[in-house]
Amino acid sequence: MFEYTKQILTKVSFDKHLFRKELIKALQLLKRDERRMLKIWCFATFAAYSDVVIESFRKFS
Repeated sequence: MFEYTKQILTKVSFDKHLFRKELIKALQLLKRDERRMLKIWCFATFAAYSDVVIESFRKFS
């Protein structure tokens, strides 16, 4: 599921709103360890969306 989530987020990264929506959906489905890995991957891959990543993880926690 983690790899699939990475693929989806990469494909929707052209739209900030859609990226946020898919990230929140992924956070609901992934296990705790996978969420940690996803957070690190998102910061490394989507630095321009760091505000969205922080907000999404904060809402979920």
